[in-house]
Amino acid sequence: MPKPEIDINDERTVRLAKLASLTEAGNSSFPAHSEKQHTVAEAILSTEGSTVITAGRIMSKREIGKLTFCRLQDVSGVIQLIVKQDELEKEVYKQFVKLVDAGDVVDVTGERFQSKTGEDSILVKKYSVLTKALLPLPDKFHGLQNEELRMRKRYLDLLTNPELRDIFVKRAHFWDVTRTFLKDNGFFEVETPYLETTTGGAEATPFQAHHNDFDIDVYLRISVGELWQKRLMAAGFEKTFEIGRVFRNEGSSPDHLQEFTNMEFYWAYADYRKGMKLVQELYQKIAIDVFGKTEFTTKGMNYDLAGEWPEIDYVSEVKKQTGIDVLKASEDDMRKKLDELGVVYEGTNRERLTDTLWKFCRKNIAGPAFLVNHPKLVSPLAKTHRDNSELTERFQIIIAGSEIGNGYSELNDPIEQRARFEKQQELIASGDTEAMMPDWEFVEMLEHGMPPTCGFGFGERFFAFLVDRPLREVTLFPLVKPIIEENSAE
Repeated sequence: MPKPEIDINDERTVRLAKLASLTEAGNSSFPAHSEKQHTVAEAILSTEGSTVITAGRIMSKREIGKLTFCRLQDVSGVIQLIVKQDELEKEVYKQFVKLVDAGDVVDVTGERFQSKTGEDSILVKKYSVLTKALLPLPDKFHGLQNEELRMRKRYLDLLTNPELRDIFVKRAHFWDVTRTFLKDNGFFEVETPYLETTTGGAEATPFQAHHNDFDIDVYLRISVGELWQKRLMAAGFEKTFEIGRVFRNEGSSPDHLQEFTNMEFYWAYADYRKGMKLVQELYQKIAIDVFGKTEFTTKGMNYDLAGEWPEIDYVSEVKKQTGIDVLKASEDDMRKKLDELGVVYEGTNRERLTDTLWKFCRKNIAGPAFLVNHPKLVSPLAKTHRDNSELTERFQIIIAGSEIGNGYSELNDPIEQRARFEKQQELIASGDTEAMMPDWEFVEMLEHGMPPTCGFGFGERFFAFLVDRPLREVTLFPLVKPIIEENSAE
């Protein structure tokens, strides 16, 4: 096994001994109650000379003569503690010096004042240990350097990295703004099933499980209830949305995880053009309300979300960049072009080849832009374009070379939907693991009648792009492989 970054064995033994000494001295081991009345931020704002009672974690500790300086942190901020021997009983001060460590959680009561260097401080008059940390904090200068260790011990990464904590505060605000915007525009928030007997709404490989009570195989959903929300359109609802987790049993990359948060909305009596207008307003509001700006840099690409966004024609753009007309070229010509471009691809059917050619092209587009006029073959749930039967009324948001949002005028013709599902079924039979699983009950719903509807969805990848971080970095606890102990099989 690889050598751990820090050897904690000796430190833990010493701290266990300190815990025993604290208990012997009459301190309750891990008490349930705290005297905390002020956050650190409130303590900082308190008038000089006033009494403050706060609590938090000691992030650092250093002794200079008869003074001990600590940095106390809670969720609101950091303040300096000054512990003077003259302000405490001799044994109480001695106990603090010898038995309290960086990492311990403490209650403190003291006088608010400014130090000689002008630093916001509390002169400690009384303290108690709430939690004795048996393991040390990471090195304050370097933190956790190994990425896998950072993800495995995310709580330490968050504790010692204020910038990272701020990202998750912004992430929560990102979803709050999204939710408020949709509600303000008349959308009704719903919850749809996470377990499905057929997955729908996207082309992805699902996670499979077994339902013991029904004795059937089920799947974790790969979209935020797309086919369920469309059923709600048929049920008489006209504007719905859901924000929830999605699961795809596929590879990882900076832009892809197997579990992530998505939002999808459905809007009856609206088409993709109305959806595009609403989505542009939503993205711009998120930018201003969460970040206070519209100009961003992601993966070295600069873009500005303000103003009107241009439209990019799917077929024309692929032809411009590669010379291939995906509506007319043979599959052999498409494969030859991909080989010529040095693109590694999986799947050799026309749908996969078309999609791969587009993905090669999109990496050159900074955006923001609307990608429109997708071929029908790559859009099994989108309505046929009113002006060209080979295309669909679909739109995607292109930012920094990636698709950051997907919507369309929903296909509500049951006959055509059945034919497209049959095509997807053929792809599955040929070995295409990402083809869309047909949902025949959904087709039956369409036969009862669903009004014209615009649907749209985006995920936390959009947020990751705005903060220019990999998707894993903006997930609180991304999945990591368990550590297999050497003697676990014994």
